[in-house]
Amino acid sequence: MKYLIVEDFSGQEVPFIFPRRVDHSDMREQLPYSRVVSAGFVELGPSGFACTGGNPELQLKARPQEDAAIIAEALRQR
Repeated sequence: MKYLIVEDFSGQEVPFIFPRRVDHSDMREQLPYSRVVSAGFVELGPSGFACTGGNPELQLKARPQEDAAIIAEALRQR
C-alpha cells in the first residue's frame, strides 16, 4: 500500500493509506489538508509496519520509524 502523512487542521499528523495503483500526487490533490509531511510505501510484517520510499514529484520521503508509529497508532484497536 502507499501512504501520505498529512498535517490536519489542528496540527496533528494523520495517515492516509491507499492502493499502490493510485499515484501519490493524485491522492494529494484529493485531500483538503495544506501540508503533506511524508509519503511512501507501507507493509505490515511480523515486527509491525515498515515504511519505505517516497515520491520525487512531491519531493517527499518516508520517515521509517516516525511514519510507522503514526500508522500503527491510527490503526490501533480501541
